Amino acid sequence: MTNLRDILYKVTLNAVVGNTSVSVNKIEFDSRKISTNDVFVATIGTISNGHDFIDKAIKLGAIAVVCETLPKNIVKGITYVEVESSTSALAIMASNYFENPSENLKLVGITGTNGKTTIASLLYQLFKNAGFKVGLLSTVKIMVDNKMYKATHTTPDSLTINKYLKEMNIEGVEFCFMEVSSHGIHQNRTEGLHFEGGIFTNLSHDHLDYHENFAEYRNVKKLFFDGLSSSAFALVNVDDKNGLFMIQNTKAKKHTYALKGYADYKAIVLENQLSGLLLKVNDSEVWTRLIGSFNAYNVLAIYATAELLGLERVEILRLISELESVAGRFQYLISDDNITAIVDYAHTPDALKNVLETINSIRTKNEELITVVGCGGDRDKTKRPKMGHIASLLSTKVIFTSDNPRSEVPETIIKDIEKGVEPQNFKKTISITDRGQAIKTACQMAHTNDIILIAGKGHETYQEIKGKRFDFDDFKIVQEFLKQLQK
Repeated sequence: MTNLRDILYKVTLNAVVGNTSVSVNKIEFDSRKISTNDVFVATIGTISNGHDFIDKAIKLGAIAVVCETLPKNIVKGITYVEVESSTSALAIMASNYFENPSENLKLVGITGTNGKTTIASLLYQLFKNAGFKVGLLSTVKIMVDNKMYKATHTTPDSLTINKYLKEMNIEGVEFCFMEVSSHGIHQNRTEGLHFEGGIFTNLSHDHLDYHENFAEYRNVKKLFFDGLSSSAFALVNVDDKNGLFMIQNTKAKKHTYALKGYADYKAIVLENQLSGLLLKVNDSEVWTRLIGSFNAYNVLAIYATAELLGLERVEILRLISELESVAGRFQYLISDDNITAIVDYAHTPDALKNVLETINSIRTKNEELITVVGCGGDRDKTKRPKMGHIASLLSTKVIFTSDNPRSEVPETIIKDIEKGVEPQNFKKTISITDRGQAIKTACQMAHTNDIILIAGKGHETYQEIKGKRFDFDDFKIVQEFLKQLQK
């Protein structure tokens, strides 16, 4: 049991009704999980308002309630704490409850539109290979040194973050790399955490279904850097025009990286092949199995971060040369017929453009580039025509299909994508609603030396249709179809 007063430390309180010296069992923001002597934090979400479930939480045994508006019906014996922001209070309380675990390791947050998962995952891999105990909080998975857990959100809720960080403390983890999404920042999930550093990758069109406009999306990302302490570092990509904006008001030590402009950490792409990249990083050459100029940025961010965290330059270069690509991020196979299939998470216009431009810079142009792509349902609709435009412009053939349609009609999503196709590119495109059939058709269309790109889902092993999840793994499916065609 924990004293309520202790876990409210550093929370901005507006009013208190009752006794804050009560002992509480645990913190919950989901009223369905409440048990005897818990504290219920009533948060306001995009779908439901926790204030509507205060009475239910009390009936289930809550001894204290943290809320933004005190209820009219005050129950005797229950402690009520009114705060300015419930999500902010939840984050600080979670950190206090788990004994501020982020202070006992070096936590680095990675934010931006593209590259978060790759950078976080590769930093985890690099520091593991360097002999450290390492943690990872990413879209793909959560790692507590060698123990793996499934991830449900890019940035988990505050309780989950601190629970895993506490477990990392127990396991003796020294470094943790964490994806920080705009949703997570906006919903205060990272508040109360002590970051050793923050990385900004880039900013492009995404999540405008959630944020009102691009400016708000950008400003939310900036809040992460505004919150870094003077003992932390802020590492930003200054080839992106938003890079310097991110660090305008940060107290952290500022560091920059770039391929094009002047920066503290600079790289030049010397060779770009399907087998990997040869880079010149500052004054040293390094070979990596990662592919494409967008991965050159990722490698540069990894190099800079490792150096800022104290690793030796020669050791970092050796470790970079040993890195293996992340599942669903430019993950490729070559069939016996010499057909190359690439699976990539590219689900934004900028990410799709990067991947297609990378493939076009490597291929000889004597082969077909067949792209299979869709867009998620119940998400930012404004990017759909842009995805259609980019895919049809930069591919020789395109199959528009379903991604995760969720509650939307797949054919409606595909029609939105088709709106971006210019008249001269219509003949390149076909639409097949069933994603499995679309991948199979791409395999049937491909000949020796052709390249198939399957974009949008990457590491995901499911499709979400009308509220249900079905097993679906792009990489396994294309692998199986290519095998069948070889028989």
